[in-house]
Amino acid sequence: MSAVPPESPRASAESTEQASQGRDETARAASASKDFGPNEWLVDELYQRYLADPGSVDMAWWNFFADYQPPAGLGGAAGPGTPAGPVRPGGLAGPDGTAAAGGAPTRATALITPTPAPPAAPAPAAPAPGPAAAAAAPGAAQIRLRGAAARTATNMAASLTVPTATSVRSIPAKLLIDNRIVINNHLGRGRGGKVSFTHLIGFAMVRALAGVPEMNDAYSEVDGKPAVARPGHVNLGLAIDVAGRDGTRQLLVPSIKAAETLDFRHFWMAYEDIVRRARTGKLTIEDYAGTTITLTNPGTIGTEHSVPRLMAGQGCIVG
Repeated sequence: MSAVPPESPRASAESTEQASQGRDETARAASASKDFGPNEWLVDELYQRYLADPGSVDMAWWNFFADYQPPAGLGGAAGPGTPAGPVRPGGLAGPDGTAAAGGAPTRATALITPTPAPPAAPAPAAPAPGPAAAAAAPGAAQIRLRGAAARTATNMAASLTVPTATSVRSIPAKLLIDNRIVINNHLGRGRGGKVSFTHLIGFAMVRALAGVPEMNDAYSEVDGKPAVARPGHVNLGLAIDVAGRDGTRQLLVPSIKAAETLDFRHFWMAYEDIVRRARTGKLTIEDYAGTTITLTNPGTIGTEHSVPRLMAGQGCIVG
């Protein structure tokens, strides 16, 4: 008869250290994921493609996905570092007599004293169908949300925890319209190109933040208590509607980094560059992360007035 040797203090310390490292990696991944705001659904979608075929996503994502842990309940698969079964301490044998990785096979024998089985508890009576079940229409079903839809629902629910105040204003736009005509006529006679209303409104937002920088601050919590997160730059998010691979419409929100440092010409160039890369699928991890304030334009789908959701980590959304 051979007995299983007790776990050494060194092995116990290594196990504790590995568990601590695992928690740190999970926390880092969760923190990184949180920085993507409304783009988190896209991160989850790319992660599923990465698991199926790493070559199907840009190599810039590989390091990020190496320790990425998708939130539970979104239908995500286990990450590359997630064990397929329960982890046993080094050297302990499994049910088939083989040891876990890093230890030699060990046969474990134990003395078992038979004990009488406890009496079986009576099975609980099946609950009577409630009024909701009785009133359900034939063929009705609940479909679990996954992927982009699940992430969007999660973000919208989380946005309800952010303290917000909504203000609706009517602003005279004749001067804006006339000046845009003058600018575009000038461009047409020279270098070409056009300036849109979104170019002008986005740049005006950035300039206005110089007078009210608090609008770029975000609500946060420190040790469970309310706090204000004050970013070092204005990262202006642009809501861009693009067509997905299956023909469905997708909303991407990349951001122009340090927009307050740009004059109008360089702001226009950065805007056009980020829209072009969004249309061609060339956006990078950095484009999606760190947005502090967002400009959205639901008027393109006929909306006259809406109240957009403010995502956690952002100070303001205008649309």
